[in-house]
Amino acid sequence: MSVSHSQRRPMVAGNWKLHLRTAEGCELASGLVGEVGSLAEVDVVLAPVFTVLGAVAEAVQGSRIRVAAQDVYWESKGAFTGEVGADHLIDVGCKLVIVGHSERRQYFAEQDADVSRKAQAALNQELTPIICVGESLEIRQLGHEIAFVVGQVRAALAGLSKEHLRKVVLAYEPIWAIGTGKTASPADAQTMHQAIRFAVAEAHGQDIANGMRILYGGSVKAENAADLMAQPDVDGALVGGASLNLESFAAIVRAAC
Repeated sequence: MSVSHSQRRPMVAGNWKLHLRTAEGCELASGLVGEVGSLAEVDVVLAPVFTVLGAVAEAVQGSRIRVAAQDVYWESKGAFTGEVGADHLIDVGCKLVIVGHSERRQYFAEQDADVSRKAQAALNQELTPIICVGESLEIRQLGHEIAFVVGQVRAALAGLSKEHLRKVVLAYEPIWAIGTGKTASPADAQTMHQAIRFAVAEAHGQDIANGMRILYGGSVKAENAADLMAQPDVDGALVGGASLNLESFAAIVRAAC
């Protein structure tokens, strides 16, 4: 069962990945404040590199734009060289964090259990997790994409309280459409988003499912954003390359309004 977009506030998040140092990031963030920083109809989120988070948080202060980290560790302190805890992210102005991105799963061998622990750690510190799920081209060609993605969703949300579930944002990112120029059609995106919402309803109740935002990520551009986000179960976008350009990202944000 799908419900109206009006029950869910759209979100457009820009994942800068390993791009933009402090001066460049602040310049882009300041430009976005002027372009979309006062829009009340959509939540705008920027996810810079760890070292740039604090400066970008200062650059967007006073606007409606919020800052997310690209990852988090599930422990808050200890002998975990190179890791960053949720409380450290909050300390520099983060409100959200991306967990389980396909690149983390692919290049750093993150498993569903790791993603679940990271999401729980974020929620325990009142950070909103954007939990990423998505299938490879091989899995889609085998026709197993829905079962695979639903399995990721169930694993990520297992054990979360109703209170925490109401804060979670999901992001469906077909791996075959990331950085390839290929994009799932609006109908493909809707089919998967609807399946995800149905799985959430089955496991956690229709009220949780109706309120949970599910973003689409995978070669989102200004040219295709409006058609993707017009689908009844697509509640916004997780944007990669296009988020590094002021004009293109602002256009995507406006398309969500």
